[in-house]
Amino acid sequence: MPEEISFPRQFARTQRFTLGVPRAFAIAPDGARIAFLRTKTGTDRATCLWTADPETGAERLIADPVDLLAGSSGEELTVEEKARRERSRQGAAGIVDFATDGAVRVAAFSLSGRLFVADLEAGTVRELPAEAPVIDPRPDPTGAQVAYLSGGALRVIGVDGADDRALAAPDGPNVTYGAADFIAAEELDRHRGYWWSPDGSQLLAARVDDSPVTRWHIADPANPGQPAREVGYPAAGTANAQVTLVRLGLNGSRAEVVWEGAEPAEDAGSVFEYLVSVHWSAHGPALLVVLSRDQRTARIVAVRPDGTTDTLIEEHDPIWIESGPGSPAWSPSGVLAWIAPRGDAYRLLLGDRVLTPDGVQVRALLGLNARHAYLSVSFDDPTRIHIVRVALADGSVTQLSSVDGVNAAAISGSLAVVTSATLHEPNRRITVLRIGDHGDGGEGTDGVAPKQLSELRSVAEQPRITARPQELVLGERELRGVLLLPSDYVPGTKVPVLLDPYGGPHGQMAVASHNAFLSSQWFADQGFAVLVVDGRGTPGRGPLWDRAVRDDFVGATLEDQVDALAALLKQFPDLDGDRVAIRGWSYGGYLSALAVLKRPDVFHAAIVGAPVTDWRLYDTGYTERYLGHPEQAPEVYNANSLFPDAGPGAWQWAEPHRPMMIIHGLADDNVVAAHTLRLSSALLAAGRPHEVLPLSGVTHMTPQDIVTENLMLLQVDFLRRALGD
Repeated sequence: MPEEISFPRQFARTQRFTLGVPRAFAIAPDGARIAFLRTKTGTDRATCLWTADPETGAERLIADPVDLLAGSSGEELTVEEKARRERSRQGAAGIVDFATDGAVRVAAFSLSGRLFVADLEAGTVRELPAEAPVIDPRPDPTGAQVAYLSGGALRVIGVDGADDRALAAPDGPNVTYGAADFIAAEELDRHRGYWWSPDGSQLLAARVDDSPVTRWHIADPANPGQPAREVGYPAAGTANAQVTLVRLGLNGSRAEVVWEGAEPAEDAGSVFEYLVSVHWSAHGPALLVVLSRDQRTARIVAVRPDGTTDTLIEEHDPIWIESGPGSPAWSPSGVLAWIAPRGDAYRLLLGDRVLTPDGVQVRALLGLNARHAYLSVSFDDPTRIHIVRVALADGSVTQLSSVDGVNAAAISGSLAVVTSATLHEPNRRITVLRIGDHGDGGEGTDGVAPKQLSELRSVAEQPRITARPQELVLGERELRGVLLLPSDYVPGTKVPVLLDPYGGPHGQMAVASHNAFLSSQWFADQGFAVLVVDGRGTPGRGPLWDRAVRDDFVGATLEDQVDALAALLKQFPDLDGDRVAIRGWSYGGYLSALAVLKRPDVFHAAIVGAPVTDWRLYDTGYTERYLGHPEQAPEVYNANSLFPDAGPGAWQWAEPHRPMMIIHGLADDNVVAAHTLRLSSALLAAGRPHEVLPLSGVTHMTPQDIVTENLMLLQVDFLRRALGD
């Protein structure tokens, strides 16, 4: 008989029902195969490499990490690899990522610090005699060489295992080549640090000097015999890593890439020290996006063969610049495509021409050919994300995704792999679409609908509960929200309310995806009306909405939660407005603490998970984008801190005191545990009782099954005690 387990245990061991779902698609340009990653079951964390026939969906297992590591002690991760996975929020094991050549015939991946190459046509796998430990291997576009990182060096080895050599080795104690720096990976969504040229003869590589970055020490108090781990952490107002770029030839040539404004200046905010993205295709010179320290000016620059650069585009915004995923890129005709805010929408531009119409919020550029751009967009409803094709000639838009929900896609040649979720159906569906005729490179025919060829099989477990989300539009700002009532709710019954937000920039939760609300439904089934609301600053509603939180986390994001609650109680008078709690993690943890400390008249208890409590202790890239530099705007930092003694501009904790449960992983190197410890000390000094749950060995993620399960149970116990059962 199948094992009977609780939903919290199932939720934890399936990693929120993501195990068993195909992901990380690489589509052969000729349409012959699709390579992807997936575990064998919905609870197995060992991720395997597979291929599928686009026409039929028939699968082929290419690489199984259990077989490849047979006879060893199992998977072993270096400190660098653990940090890389933490930055990308990757909690699975085995083959967690891979890269291919241009034809998607050769794939490379690392496993336990070893380098493996797969022949995707033959279905064979070989280990190459590379310098261990191996990180982030990538074949060149021709499939002849594999570049990889090891010991801070960028190295290259032939796919036949010959001629392993370093192209660039560390030239300082804290210097690496080819890896993403902390801010790039954590805040700029750039998780790599080197890029092959289209012909496979050269690479662009980031040189990262971490020496200027302040050193912090993260200890494990549960194991006092172990030394504290030293990490470089660029807190707001302090020095970032020095990131430069070099152009390396396989023939041994080297050219430093220099862009205007990279050198130190009297006005530190104007220095272009952030390398946001790199694009290198056969349709034009390599493109860089560089961003000033104050994040108000961005430049798209082209790299010449000698390393000098030309500025093609300069964008300035008095609040901040938001970069679009997949942008910029060259069209086959050599015209620059890029995403930028125009009016109250993020638009796709082709050269200096705005291509996308009013009412379309561009979220990402997914692909580009001679006739079309492929985009991820939202229309009037930010809770839905669609895949569209836009004609380069006239900007006409054709919707490719047919599912009313949240859609994501990988596109190459004439094929698209679309991952779709809906509000009322569990788990995700993965479909293969033909979006163009054979041999037309995916250029397609305007007005012709895409054709579904097959589905890729998901083996994710079916959730033991069913979410019952009710979509709401709340208050004058038409806040998007979702309400979840107990499954056995009887109208007229007074039930307490639990707000369950993230509520901050780049974190959208009120989306049309069933699985997004499973944990909220479980809390609802414990006897709560759970409300999930996206306020100002959350994605999908345009630049003005995003920028409304500038300098004002403490006002805008809390005000939206308060207003949403008030509108909810008017619409559902049976809900108990005298018993209201709030729970959240990360920014949501900050928002939860803020709610009970500033508005205890509205909120009666809070679960505060991994909160930022003093923004001076959070990183440069995120914090300075929204709050500025702490030396130039100290009162802004004081006003957004949770501490009443922060200085001029600080606010005072209100009465009465409300119960708080504060949770923090002691190994967290993103929001360090000092945030919670300092808040706890301040609460104690003020005579305010509270509970603290320190999680030994836990980072900003909580991947351990038992920890995740018991955290959910302990939170319910706290809420019942705090609000009255």
